[in-house]
Amino acid sequence: MRYTGKEAIGIMTTQIELGKESEETRFPGKTYAEVVLTPAYDQAKKEPLAPMVAIHKAHLIMLREQNLLTEPDALRIAAALRSLDLENLRNGDYTGEFEDLFFEVEHELLLLAGDAAGNLHLARSRNDMGIAVYRIVLREKLLQTVRSALELYGSLHAFAGRHTETVMIALTHTQQAQPTTIAHYIAAVTDSLARDIRRLQAAFANCNLSSLGAAALTTSGFPVSRERVAALLAFDGLIDNAYDAVSGADYAGEIAAAVQLTAINLGRFVQEPLLWCTQEFAVLRVADPYVQISSIMPQKRNPVSIEHARSLLSSCVGNAQTVLSMIHNTPFGDIVDTEDDMRPYAWKSLNTLESVCRSLSKVVVTLEVNHETLRSRAETSFATVTELADTLVRREKLSFRTAHTIVSGVVHRVSGGGGSVRDITLNILNETAENIIGRPLRLSAEELKQALDPVHFIQVRSLRGGPAPGEIERALRVQEITQRKLREWLDDKAAGMNRANKYLDETLASWPANP
Repeated sequence: MRYTGKEAIGIMTTQIELGKESEETRFPGKTYAEVVLTPAYDQAKKEPLAPMVAIHKAHLIMLREQNLLTEPDALRIAAALRSLDLENLRNGDYTGEFEDLFFEVEHELLLLAGDAAGNLHLARSRNDMGIAVYRIVLREKLLQTVRSALELYGSLHAFAGRHTETVMIALTHTQQAQPTTIAHYIAAVTDSLARDIRRLQAAFANCNLSSLGAAALTTSGFPVSRERVAALLAFDGLIDNAYDAVSGADYAGEIAAAVQLTAINLGRFVQEPLLWCTQEFAVLRVADPYVQISSIMPQKRNPVSIEHARSLLSSCVGNAQTVLSMIHNTPFGDIVDTEDDMRPYAWKSLNTLESVCRSLSKVVVTLEVNHETLRSRAETSFATVTELADTLVRREKLSFRTAHTIVSGVVHRVSGGGGSVRDITLNILNETAENIIGRPLRLSAEELKQALDPVHFIQVRSLRGGPAPGEIERALRVQEITQRKLREWLDDKAAGMNRANKYLDETLASWPANP
């Protein structure tokens, strides 16, 4: 049969389409491998490979202790685990020969230990194992992030300690409000960071629980010890319900939320030093190692270290939000597959937060403060007049609202004429008072001067939480205690994980080499 040109083209097109289709008829489909399996494999060989092997070791030790493996099989598997070429696995590429890295590792163990290695998966599933791997990687990144956040905490604390008497004007609604000190402001940022670190601590507590022994979702008929495996891997406890163990995702969401809030809080803070570095504010000078120049403008000292912190913190917020969004789109069931896609965003958000904290800690300790400019602004600002109103209450026995009205009238009169707080005189104050209360004030010129002094303003605000130097020094001592306790917690958790890894290796190394 002869075909017309159009018919021939149609047949050829169909054959080509069938050829394309055949590429997708064998597992793994080419597109699926490209979009899903290869990225997941590349992630797994970098971060989760070591935790996966650690879980193999802990599970093997438990199976032997529970007499669920014969002695020869246990020794063969141990020898195979010791012989695994992890570096070769890390350098490998996804070929599609194995569905994922788990099956490739299992294949390597079968080659090394024979059929005995098949029993290593007794009473276990990729579900409970995958969740445990993910939790181990996240807990390690959490500790790294807390360590760098504590470094920043220490830098902020030290910076505040150097400026307990450095007067500045605090702003509300972006307008001059009241005198305070650099230390008072920075101590507030430090306290906020302490809360962020405690939220990361809480996230660690819910992350550092073992899913192992849940198997697919109903545990197993074999008498395994979930508690023993959890202890061997330095988990603080178990996820009690096996269904929850493989389905719950709130631990990842809690980490994302804690990371996101920390990044938001630090992002709010870095706006301030960026403004203060401008010539118009002229408050801070960033040290030379943390500024960059212009290619055309010789005078430029661009505080790019802080600018990059700002943008990176925004990316951290975005990546954390992606984690939360992906959890929202996941049914309450096995979430291992979703976590493969979610991992990069969770890891990147933690890595970014850790690096920004580390970078900012170096910048903060080198900041130079323009004391004279800050003091001069405070002395010429109307920011002190709250204390003048308070003084009228104490000295004249007026209600605060009446005193506020008198002082407000004075400020309106002086500022309207282009004057500063230094232009407030006793005559102007008395004239304003007579118009409002019908009499002059008993206040002396010296009392007026003191009431408008920013240093006096700060010194009399010695209530807990205030800016008075003595109160700030007390608050800084409390922060030292907080810092010490947080560091002790961090060191304890890190040491426990190191001990667990060492115990696994030493235990398997102590077993006879030949079954």
